[in-house]
Amino acid sequence: MLRVRVYARTSAPVDIRNIEPATPAVASALAVTRLSSYFLPTLKDPPADAEALSHVLMVRAGLIRQLGAGMWTFLPAGWRAHRRVERILREEMDAIGGREMLMPVLQPRELWDRTGRSAIPELFKLADRGERPLVLAMTHEEAVTFHVSREVRSYRDLPLILYHLQTKERDEPRPRAGVLRTREFIMKDSYSFDRDEEGLEESYRLHVEAYDRIFDRCGLRWYRVESDVGMMGGSGAHEYMAPCPAGENEVALSAAGYAANVEIATGTPPAPSFPAPLAAPERVATPDSRTIEEVSAHLGVDPATLMKSLPVVADDGTMRLALVRGDRRLNEIKLQNALGQPFRPATEGEILDVFGAEPGFIGPVEAGVEVVADLPLADGSWVAGANETGFHLRGVETGRDFQARVADIGMVEEGDISPLGDAIHIEPAIEVANIFKLGTRYSEPLGATYLDEAGKERTIVMGSYGIGPARIVAAAIEQHADEHGISWPRALAPFDVQLVGLGKAGSEEHRLAERLYGELQEAGLDVLYDDRDARPGEKLVEAELLGCPLRVVAGKRSLDAGELEVQVRRGTEKRTVPIQGAHSALAALLAELP
Repeated sequence: MLRVRVYARTSAPVDIRNIEPATPAVASALAVTRLSSYFLPTLKDPPADAEALSHVLMVRAGLIRQLGAGMWTFLPAGWRAHRRVERILREEMDAIGGREMLMPVLQPRELWDRTGRSAIPELFKLADRGERPLVLAMTHEEAVTFHVSREVRSYRDLPLILYHLQTKERDEPRPRAGVLRTREFIMKDSYSFDRDEEGLEESYRLHVEAYDRIFDRCGLRWYRVESDVGMMGGSGAHEYMAPCPAGENEVALSAAGYAANVEIATGTPPAPSFPAPLAAPERVATPDSRTIEEVSAHLGVDPATLMKSLPVVADDGTMRLALVRGDRRLNEIKLQNALGQPFRPATEGEILDVFGAEPGFIGPVEAGVEVVADLPLADGSWVAGANETGFHLRGVETGRDFQARVADIGMVEEGDISPLGDAIHIEPAIEVANIFKLGTRYSEPLGATYLDEAGKERTIVMGSYGIGPARIVAAAIEQHADEHGISWPRALAPFDVQLVGLGKAGSEEHRLAERLYGELQEAGLDVLYDDRDARPGEKLVEAELLGCPLRVVAGKRSLDAGELEVQVRRGTEKRTVPIQGAHSALAALLAELP
């Protein structure tokens, strides 16, 4: 029989001879998951700067602590939850043929120069003592493509899926919301390498199915939505979004199944009531009326019948005029894609020089610059600025009175009609993953090629697939927390069971708790045992804050009744199980939980 003497901070040595048999693994587990010796610094009050619910609860429950702006330390319980996500990621990546590797965070800047990404503002740039330029990677396309370009030679080496879990660095200008927007974080990145676009489609499909399974296994509510390729480049992309109020992204959804990030979402707004059309634009005085609201009120027309003129300066230095409906917002990402280059708003001085009028009176008629008009402006009789301070034009028609490139550059709004024909609603969400069809965006500049069956050199076609474990943890907390604290999905919980012992050292109830601890461990359950000499109320409240799927209380009432008090954390449902065979009953109950 094994005798184990456990020393707690506030209680006398405990003789747990009743644990029999006890394997070395069990003895080790007992030593590290007793709350009296565990590092779980909880807080009663939320941090003053916390915005997101996950930020509040992860700090209060002792899962994370801040080191600096955008820099967070995962404490032991928080790291256990993170590692549970990692395990799911590895299992699903391995299942589709992924091969795990590890690439450095510190990289030669030259690779990023070759792909044109070294100028990204969020990229940390530095030099070593020999003044050799380096970067701290925010993603690893350059590194993995560099290796593949030197090792893959033949079509027989393809397809290939490589992945790693690695720290990323990002010079985030405004870190916020705890682990949701940070400067350092861990990502699972996988990369597919194929012979052609058809192969890429298959690799993309495999990742879509794997990611769908990952988020189901993690217990999240999620959407896969169309998204912009952004700085990654390529021909197409999707994001995985976990809806919750703390989300800094917005997704456009419809009952028929339309789903897209609002950055690229498209929808048809309700048509406004236009005044009778005019044979030609009519110049009208609008003194002191320069905003949409002021002009529409002055003329007695619907704001939706006005053209909102937005002068911008493209990266090439040319002035462009973007037009959206008066009641709509410009989608800057869509406009950048339409222009094929970044842009900035024109200054008041630039507007006066080019249009000869003050802001608020600018319009497309005889503008003298390229005009890009949003889709709803293609038809109708509009009010627009006259390019003369104090005046507007009635009855302006696109195509007749000015030429424009018509493109989708407006922001989709709640109630617009989706491409599937039903109404759109907008929902905030956390971006937890993104996947990209990179094509040859990285393989061309980095020389990743192979010889096909005929001996002809061809460029490798790539895909990139990222997922954030910390964001998954935060999203799970956001979606399932209640007024008492965290309520973990079973797959992500740092512990399966929190065992709360209420007896003093040497009491019968204390011996019961000690025995249960060993039995639950031997049954294969991860148990956090609150063996502290603390008030019962404090123990129970902190257990609800941490939110393990099951809370088991072992006290005098348990002995009297022959039953253990069990709380199913999701919904705080109360149950009881017999003391005899409790480990089996609790394992079965845990298996039923989401």
